[in-house]
Amino acid sequence: MPARRVVIACDKFKGSLTAREVDEAVAAGILAANPGTEVRIVPIADGGDGTVAALDGAGFDLVPVEVAGPTLEPVAAHYAVRGDLAVVELADTCGLLRLPGGRLAPLTSSSRGLGEAVLAAVDGGARTVVLGLGGSASNDGGAGMLRALGARLLDASGAEVPEGGGSLGSLAAIDLSGLDSRLQETEIVVACDVDNPLLGPRGAVATFSAQKGAGPADQELLEAALATYAATVAETTGRDRAEIV
Repeated sequence: MPARRVVIACDKFKGSLTAREVDEAVAAGILAANPGTEVRIVPIADGGDGTVAALDGAGFDLVPVEVAGPTLEPVAAHYAVRGDLAVVELADTCGLLRLPGGRLAPLTSSSRGLGEAVLAAVDGGARTVVLGLGGSASNDGGAGMLRALGARLLDASGAEVPEGGGSLGSLAAIDLSGLDSRLQETEIVVACDVDNPLLGPRGAVATFSAQKGAGPADQELLEAALATYAATVAETTGRDRAEIV
């Protein structure tokens, strides 16, 4: 009988095993039962934790980059690159796993590090950037990422609004004049597996903020803050994207 051939392509077991660790455990079990089996391990991901790692050895190179973590402390992350295509992972730059000591910070965590990684990829020659958006520690609607890309988020007095979703309730204007001009020539692709709008009973706060540490009072504050943010974005750009899923 010819040797059996098995491809093992597992995603992570969130909070316990990486995709590769799951694959290796399954492979060990198969080989223990059928030593003659030809096993190939192909880690996969869904845009969240482990997306960049899954691309290592799959035709992509990993590029180290230092960016702001979710509470703005520097973290050593990576993005994946193949030719002029780059993949940047939110979880690896400023996700839950990057919180110092694992302490949740639902009101103050920022997505700034994701934007810094995008700029690093563009600096490296990327013309298409895929954003893996799972595993976020923040509830800021991507406001931190926008800041890193050159936008300014201002309150009624013209001062910068503090980082984090909890501060967006004081947002009065968004200045996009400083956005990196190269973004106009860069294709941005989003990789995620959810279809939630920004606001409402199926929105970002209602669905995801509890896992980031937000209690009922925090959720009420964040929902109102994101509504202000969405309205300001619509006023600034002339396009209302709050209901897009």
